[in-house]
This record gives sequence, structure tokens and C-alpha cells, in this order.
Amino acid sequence: MKLSKKYIAFAAMGFLVLTSCSDMLDVVSPSEKDDQTVFSNEENTLKALYGAYNLFGQDSYTSRMCGVYMQNTDVEASAPSAGVPSSDRRAVWSLQSSAITGFNDMTNMWNHNLQAIDRANQVIEGINNSSISSSAEMQQMKGEAVCIKAYRYYLMCGFWGDVPLYETSSRWGGDLDKPREDKFVVYSRILQELVDIEPGMKFSDNNTGGIERMNRDFAIGMIARLALFRAGYAKTFDNQMKRADDYLDLGDERLAVTYTNLSGATVTARTHNEYVQMAKDYCQKLIQMKPRALYPDFNTPFANENSYMIENNAEILYEVAFVESKGGDVGWSIGVTNGSSSNGTTTNQVGLTPSYYLSFGDYDQRRDVTCGKWQHQSDIVYPTEGTGMGIGKWDRFLATKNLGSSSSKGTGINYPLMRYSDVLLMLAEAENELNGPTALAKDALTIVRARAFRNSPTFTEDVTNYVAGLNTKEAFFNAIVDERAWEFGGEGLRRFDLIRWNIYGQKIEQAMRTMLCWGISTYEDLLALPEVQAAFPEAADYVKYADKLWWKRVGSTHTKADLQWYSPKYRPAVDDATMEADGWMYQEVVGTSTYRSRWGTQLIKRVSTYTYNGTEYTSCTKTKDPATGATKYVLGTAPASVEFNVESGAESGVTRKDSYQASDYATRLYRGYANGALTKSDKNVPFLLPISVTTINASAVLNNDGYGILANETGEGINYVVANIVKENY
Repeated sequence: MKLSKKYIAFAAMGFLVLTSCSDMLDVVSPSEKDDQTVFSNEENTLKALYGAYNLFGQDSYTSRMCGVYMQNTDVEASAPSAGVPSSDRRAVWSLQSSAITGFNDMTNMWNHNLQAIDRANQVIEGINNSSISSSAEMQQMKGEAVCIKAYRYYLMCGFWGDVPLYETSSRWGGDLDKPREDKFVVYSRILQELVDIEPGMKFSDNNTGGIERMNRDFAIGMIARLALFRAGYAKTFDNQMKRADDYLDLGDERLAVTYTNLSGATVTARTHNEYVQMAKDYCQKLIQMKPRALYPDFNTPFANENSYMIENNAEILYEVAFVESKGGDVGWSIGVTNGSSSNGTTTNQVGLTPSYYLSFGDYDQRRDVTCGKWQHQSDIVYPTEGTGMGIGKWDRFLATKNLGSSSSKGTGINYPLMRYSDVLLMLAEAENELNGPTALAKDALTIVRARAFRNSPTFTEDVTNYVAGLNTKEAFFNAIVDERAWEFGGEGLRRFDLIRWNIYGQKIEQAMRTMLCWGISTYEDLLALPEVQAAFPEAADYVKYADKLWWKRVGSTHTKADLQWYSPKYRPAVDDATMEADGWMYQEVVGTSTYRSRWGTQLIKRVSTYTYNGTEYTSCTKTKDPATGATKYVLGTAPASVEFNVESGAESGVTRKDSYQASDYATRLYRGYANGALTKSDKNVPFLLPISVTTINASAVLNNDGYGILANETGEGINYVVANIVKENY
């Protein structure tokens, strides 16, 4: 039974809740007796804890913070439409969030995180003051509250950087209006709380609710994750990317965390290396205390979620438990596109880049699980465009509950916050950072890759030889960066990972260049230009990759198995006519809809103009008279069009210029970063969100000064011009 029916749908009890600073004078503090009553027994304490869980069911989390706003990476991205951004979520997609200081989403995200933190603090304090605080169940619930608080601060620091730190619950007469605290102080303080409570928590297979409630497995993994964030990079007030070691006084006790290492010794982490060691220690702690294997099939954890199946002490350490109609946008805004299907519809707002799809090895099973290059329309499966992929891990059509044709949000499909493969890859990363690519680091990486290439004819090449060849610290780090992309696509981890590694700009520029080179390769005349070969020498390597994918419908299961692909990645060796004669297609027209599977051809934009008698026109049609051989030209559109005839063999006087540019798709993805250009010298990506005007107006101390927040680009983006090809007398 899904316990989410209790805690996602549960209305919070009458505790003091921090909603915004404007509510300070409206709150009523519960009496000490009320607190004592609530936390005097486990049943009421659990209800209070459910109040903190409850905010996972709000739209600010169900779609926004777990998916829609985790985009703009080299992996997850959805292209906004043309036009200068306004108060809309698409301004976050395009890295132009300075345009949405008045957007209500910003207010709700901020408030709901702080409300969850405050409710967690109330539970922590209530249990600490309870006469039964030492019971195993009360300690477990305290641990869950600490985990909720830690995860919410992980979100806040990832989205806003420096944020107010509330270490105690809001009380009448207390200081509710707090300024920003340095994010590294925040990480340190919540880490210490996690470290202190973790030993008193229960593992998922012993805890009521299993992986649908936060547990010791997840707490240990979260300590490792936060330790890596505490060791990593983040944005400072002066809009620089720095580690704590670069600018803070590490002697400040607020930046220190004391824990027991694997040898049983008490140690204190302060520096970058010490926090990396802490991450390594906790990864190894979980592996030693609760070892487990990955599912043999990469699709299994997501198939389980689509089927509402729960398995404890397995690959998923914790997943947010959703119920139908009470929250959960998995299969609605996150997943495979469904239009007018028997199990409802989607408004897909989380996508994957074509460059990400291209990056997978040919036999990596994760690609065709993660990259949803199919869609459901009226229960028929069709292909998608390369720029229209959804997240294939979740598909409401596969939901084993009958959601109904009119259903939309609230699918009840759970969402994973941490999987065991994350722990393995964090261990590999931490060990490499400390000691280079040792056997320990390579073994952890090998476990993840071995599952990905299970039963592959290239297993030795893609796993054994691949890992064995990673013999420098830099090479192994780059492999971890890639592996985390392939393993966790669509799971909302990439954005924050790129921040802590300080390679955000580097990776989105690589994605843009890859897409542009793929597009260049689809035009032989463009690829043949010496200047293009000099500027994009690698473009020739993309000639073998598909300009469009060819497919046949071979089944009637209404699933992706109905589509047989001639090749999932490469161009056929024969021409289009031969493919069509053999029954293959790359598009299908159904009524007024056309379903296409264009790939490389979508990644470059050709803009043609025509000049005649000194005037430039955007269109030109030519009609040849078969009797006389004369050609009729029509330039432009009425009433400003020009028509004339050119005799056979005569010069037209028309000059055609084809400008080959980066596609609108790629430019709009990142137009807030260097206005969509391919390079920017300082690689400083404007990823932080602004605090909303509503929150600032209610506060005496909060503002959007610094961090580069209000310096974001707000234009439409500039399509990078690769080359122009001019033809006289067209």
C-alpha cells in the first residue's frame, strides 16, 4: 500500500508554518502544552511529520523543482518559443530568469521549501522535547524530518545559492526575516544534523513505509551527496565560481562537520579534500552495511514505478510517494508524450537534447530506456523529432492503474530521489579525486557500466577495456561526468552536478557545437567549404549519423515495441527512394497531423534571401514554360512582389544567398548564456534564480543584489552563422 495516501494528501496539523515574511503578524504560536500533546505519542508525531512530507504534493515540487526547472543542461532541455522572455517558466528554460522576478512560481517555490523546512524543524524540536524521544520510532521520525530539511536546503542552494538558514522553527517573537547565509555554511550545518541522526534511523527494509519514507539508506547517500556539494563549486556574491576553500575562513566552526569515519575514529571535515573523504566514507559505509546489486535490467526501477510496485533494500533508496489526484507530475510534465490516449494526456515540459542521444554507445541499453523518441496519440505509437524527445523512463500509457482518458496531472507514479548507482558513482568520483583512478574507483564505475552493456556484443570494448584505459585523474573524472549523464538522464541531477563541478558553460557549449556539427553534416555543399572545414573539422565525423530516422510499424501493442527502426542512430547506405520502396518511412501523415522523425536536419537553419535590382526578397518561385523554355520569376509576396520572365539561356540577375545558421532550437535553449553564442570566455552561466518581488517586498533584508542575477541576457538569442553560400543568376 502506498503510504503517500497519508502524507502527500494529509493536511498539515495546526502548527506554526512559515509562509512568507508578510505573515509574521498573523501567526499564532501553539502553546507548550499543545506541543507536548502532539509529540507525546508516536501516532500524532507521525501526523506532524506527514505535514512536512505534504509539500512534496504541491505543484512547486511535483513538476517545477523536480523536473521543469532542472533543465538547461547538456542533457535535459526544452526549447522556449521565440520572443523576449516574460513571466513564464520558459525564461528558466532559456537561462533568462532575471525576467521573472514577478513570477508566482518563484514565490511558491521559495515559500514551500521554507514551509517544509519549518515543519521539519517543528518535528525535530518536538521529538527532542518529548518524554518518549529515545524510542526507535521517534528517532526514525526525527531522522526523516532532518532528511526532509536537508533535501529542501539542497534544492534551495541549488536554485538560489546563498539562502536564509533556519536552524530552529519559527516562533512568536523569533527572527523570521533572515538575510542570505553562505551556501557552504548551509551545507555544513545540515550535514552535521544528518550525521548526528543517521545512526538512529532504520534501513528501508525495516522501516514502515520502506522507500516511500526517508530512511537510513537515503540518509547515508544524502550525506555523501551533500559532502560533495560542500567540497564543490558554487556562485558567490561577486558572481564568481569558487569553492569554500577559495574565499571563506575554514576555521569558522559553522563550516566544520564532525563524524565517525570507517575506522571508528572521530574526524572533522573542513577542507575540500576532507569533505571528499567524507563522501567516500559514507558511500563505503552504505555499501558495507547494506550491500545490494543493481537490477540486471536498467529499465526495472522505472517499470516498477509505472506499475506502482515497491521493493525495499533494492536499487531505489528513496522515491517521492505520489497518489492519483493528490500530486505527482511524473507521466504528465515528465515522461513520454501522450495525446488523447486511453490513459490520459500530457503537457510534456522536460526534454532531452539530440546531442545527448548521440553520445550513447550503440549497445548502451540506457539510451532507449531514457530517450523517449516515441509518443502516443489516440493509443497509436508514432516517432518524435530529435528535438522533441521526452523522458522514456516514465510513460503514463504503461501505468497499471486505469487513469482514464480524461486524466492529466496526479498520475500517482513515484519519482526517485536517489538510486544505488548514484552511490557507486559518487564513490568512484570521490576516490578518484583523492587518489586517482584506483582499483576501488574503477570497480565502482565498472558495476554501473556492466549493467548498461549487459549482453552487449561489445561488452569487452565498452566496459572492460574502457574502464581499464582510464589511467589519469582527468580522464577518469571526465568519464564520471559522462557516466552520470547516461545513468541519470531525466532524473533532475545534471543541473546541480554541473554547478558543483564548475563545468556548466563548457558542457552546454559542447552540446551546441555537437548539434551544429551534426546539422552541418547534412548539407554536402556546406561541409565542402574550406572555411567550414577549418572552423568545424569534426563536422565530417557526423556524416554517418542520421539526418532522419527510418521506421516501420510492426505491432499493435500501442507501445514503443510497435516501432521497428532501420537504424536507431545512423544513415542508411541507400537513397530515400530505395528506403521508401522497401516500406520504411520517416514521416506519417494522419489527417491534419504529420509525425516526423527528423534528426540532423533539425539542427541547422538555412535562411535564403534573393536580391534583384538592389532589393532583397525573402522568397522566390520559378516556373519554367516547357514550350518556350522561358522561366517566370516571382520574388516576395503580394502586394510587394515582383514578377518577370527570363528567356531560355539568359541571365536572371537574381542573386540567391543561403545563410546556414545554428538552429532556433539550440540557440533558444541557452540564449541567456552569451545570448545563445557558442563560446563565452568566462564560462559563467546565469543559472541562479531570482527571489521573487513578493518575497523581497515582505522582507527588510532580502534582495537580488549580486550573484549576476539581474545581469542575465534577455534577448531572443543570436543564431550563429556558419557560412553563406551565394549563387549568382539563380
